[in-house]
Amino acid sequence: MAKSLYDTLELKENATADEIKKAYRKLARKYHPDVNKDPSAEEKFKEINAAYEVLSDPEKKAQYDRFGDNMFGGQNFHDFARGQGGAGIDLDEILRSVFGGGGGFSSRGFNNTSGFRSGGFGGFSGFEEEDLDLETAITIPFATAILGGKQHVSLNNGVSFDVKIPEGIKDGQKIRVKEKGKKVGSRIGDLIIKINIAQSDEYVRENSDLVKTFDVSLRDALFGGKVEISTLHKTISLKVPQNTKQGQKFRVKELGVLDKSSGTRGDLYLKANIVLPKIENIDKDLLDMMEAKLPRE
Repeated sequence: MAKSLYDTLELKENATADEIKKAYRKLARKYHPDVNKDPSAEEKFKEINAAYEVLSDPEKKAQYDRFGDNMFGGQNFHDFARGQGGAGIDLDEILRSVFGGGGGFSSRGFNNTSGFRSGGFGGFSGFEEEDLDLETAITIPFATAILGGKQHVSLNNGVSFDVKIPEGIKDGQKIRVKEKGKKVGSRIGDLIIKINIAQSDEYVRENSDLVKTFDVSLRDALFGGKVEISTLHKTISLKVPQNTKQGQKFRVKELGVLDKSSGTRGDLYLKANIVLPKIENIDKDLLDMMEAKLPRE
């Protein structure tokens, strides 16, 4: 059974929806009258549009796959169209009569039903698909942004699902979720999610580095000691040296944020906050000695 519409798009009969779309876009660019000045290019362009009008629509494609060119009286579509309209063929009207209804198109591009529109071929900027993508924004916990994980997303249309958050994602970065957008015919758009990151009470993010303030007792600050600190990645034991100053920073390598572009991980900076004991909790003899002996500078 002859199926000339596939020949028009230079495809095999078992072509997928993606292959049909790619073939159409390639040939439409090649034969668009604003690009191709050959006198026969416009007619070829119309035929390419007509073939895509049928093969991109699941219902029309199923009908055509069943009957092939028998729908055109056994002729290929080119000869059938010429016989119907002569030099001034109206492919839109022909397809309506053969398939019923239909989206329609002109030599300058499809209307909204078919899902394509002209991209403005002054100097040729290419065909632009109708935008089927949707956009939304979500706020994720600080820890999820650093470590990665899953976040539940609920859309206004009642659809909900979990989305994977990559490790080290940045505030304002966008991720694409396939086939969660608008649907037109066989085409389904994507969902573009803008990621907002909630602030943390414990951490400050500085590019790929993290800064966390930790408490250290006056005794450990003066005489040295060890402090157990929980970080996003693990619990560590930090050695605090003698004479640690307020606000002094300690660097812990590679406990920061993963930088996907370089494959490296930033560092964690621990900032000391010296906690002074309450006067009433200090032994009176020690308190008297401290008052008498501690330097004022």
